[in-house]
Amino acid sequence: MNPAVGPFTIAAVLLVLGGALKVLRPHDTAVALQAAGVPTGDHVVRLGAAAEVALGATALVAFGAVPAAFVAASYLVFLAFVTLALTRRLPIASCGCFGKADTPPTLVHAGVNGVAVVCALAMALDPSTSPLDALTDGLPGSAAFGLLVAVGVLAAFLTLTLLPRTLAVAVRGTQP
Repeated sequence: MNPAVGPFTIAAVLLVLGGALKVLRPHDTAVALQAAGVPTGDHVVRLGAAAEVALGATALVAFGAVPAAFVAASYLVFLAFVTLALTRRLPIASCGCFGKADTPPTLVHAGVNGVAVVCALAMALDPSTSPLDALTDGLPGSAAFGLLVAVGVLAAFLTLTLLPRTLAVAVRGTQP
């Protein structure tokens, strides 16, 4: 079994989750893209978000090297945007990754995207085990895999949304 299957599954589920939330609330993402110099609006973000949902779902259900490569490419684009926002110090309170939830561009955000790129590339190079295979591999293993993916998705979501705000409060709280 490819050891990247768990993190890859988490990344694909995050694509579905983030895309679905952006379909519902595209405005923060449109504002972030505009701040980076990309002229866009809510309708374009919704279309991209729908493609994100479709890609994540395809990577989970109809797994193969090509969908895994597209997941890697998606996270590479996200990584490039976060890196651009950080290096240019763009005034972005939220990149809109999860619709309304605040997800400011941070080094942690870049790290999560980078890990997703590496795991998706590993799955594209060795598509021997699909997420669906891991979930249907027998009761004890599949239940454990499903639980770990759920915990991983929650941990990644909280890392991208809650951790930056928590750290900001902690830093402000320690200043005189």
